Amino acid sequence: MGQSADLLAVLIDADNVSASKIGAVLTEVARFGTASVKRIYGDWTNTQLSTWKQTANEHVIQPVQQFANTVGKNATDSALIIDAMDLLYTRRFSGFCIVSSDSDFTRLATRIREEGVTVHGFGERKTPAAFRNACDTFTYLDVLEVPKDEPAAAAPARKSASELRQDTKLVAGLRSCITTASGEEGWANLSNVGSLMRKQQPDFDSRNWGYAKLSDLVKVIGLFVLEPRPAGGLQIRSKSK
Repeated sequence: MGQSADLLAVLIDADNVSASKIGAVLTEVARFGTASVKRIYGDWTNTQLSTWKQTANEHVIQPVQQFANTVGKNATDSALIIDAMDLLYTRRFSGFCIVSSDSDFTRLATRIREEGVTVHGFGERKTPAAFRNACDTFTYLDVLEVPKDEPAAAAPARKSASELRQDTKLVAGLRSCITTASGEEGWANLSNVGSLMRKQQPDFDSRNWGYAKLSDLVKVIGLFVLEPRPAGGLQIRSKSK
């Protein structure tokens, strides 16, 4: 059976993610495709997961029970990994969404990508770089908009032009990607630049600096020229020094 163009498996580590964020996560997931499988893993006899029970029901997420059989060992992670591999071998999915801040899923993400399947990671800022970089894209939970009826964590503060220009990793990354994606006249398709940035830095997201769109971010930086493309969309080039 071939992969669907947009069929996704969403696997959530209940021990590692707040229930208040899942609505925003699923909204973000919808940008990538259809979440045909949604499972959440944890020890549901544990009172610490009580807030998840109603949330999982509201969002039609299948709870998977995993008892903590051994102290110091995370059985939940093992259950999620086994299920992920079973789903991978069905060849039905074009992408997996792993919702966790745990580095234990680094090898899982790498293995899925070895099969030519996309991995979208979601987690907190504390997520180790190894897991973030093992994903095709990685989105921090604090940049996602939480529904109005749910408590929201503080979103990243919007950075000023001077602060953005001092972010050498950001500016150098944009310049490099513009050079790679540009034609003879130095113009590059902005969407292509954004795609290249995410390939090099899976956690790249304009919302990390407080801007909803990449175009808003580059405008404020002030080191680039942004214009409409004749064929639609926007094009970008570095300003002449």
